[in-house]
Amino acid sequence: MKLIGSTASPFVRKVRIFLAEKKLECDLILEDVWSPDTIIQDLNPLGKVPCLVMEDNSCVFDSHVIVEYLDTLTPVSKLIPSHGRERAAVKCWEALADGILDAAILVRLELTKRPPELQSKDWISRQMNKVHLGLRSMSTGLSESAFCNGTHYSLADVCVGCVLGWLSFRFPELNWQTDYPNLAKLFEKLSERSTFKETVPH
Repeated sequence: MKLIGSTASPFVRKVRIFLAEKKLECDLILEDVWSPDTIIQDLNPLGKVPCLVMEDNSCVFDSHVIVEYLDTLTPVSKLIPSHGRERAAVKCWEALADGILDAAILVRLELTKRPPELQSKDWISRQMNKVHLGLRSMSTGLSESAFCNGTHYSLADVCVGCVLGWLSFRFPELNWQTDYPNLAKLFEKLSERSTFKETVPH
């Protein structure tokens, strides 16, 4: 298998951490989707990473589909509960994390890809409000638990860790650590895992 992506993408990082936790071998092929020479549309018509290229050259995208597939390949480190409310809870954490990232990425694109005179302050404010409300919801949901889904490390923690790491990377001025000390404590613990250390965005 080959994973097409970038070292800065939080969605790619989610898959990379998942692969490492599951002890699955996969080559990372770096791709800049903003380059005029990008080939990403040949693999994913949506032009987005991550994209998992299979042994028969068929492709799986996007991150939540990829991790669902990867979790079926080996019983090692089962990170997604198999059924019921526990599974739904973990997937809701993933949806919340992905939603925060979607909003924050839209803000970054507005600020970096659109000329200043065409940028919409109302649009930026609307998206950042989603980020702040999402972080507050994460903090409330985590409360004083050891992990997002209670006492067990799961996909939920991978997703939350990727969000917090990317926000620190791209929006250090948010200072979410001060506003949400329980999230900071969780992130500090996650950052000690080798899978997180090896995938720090850059």
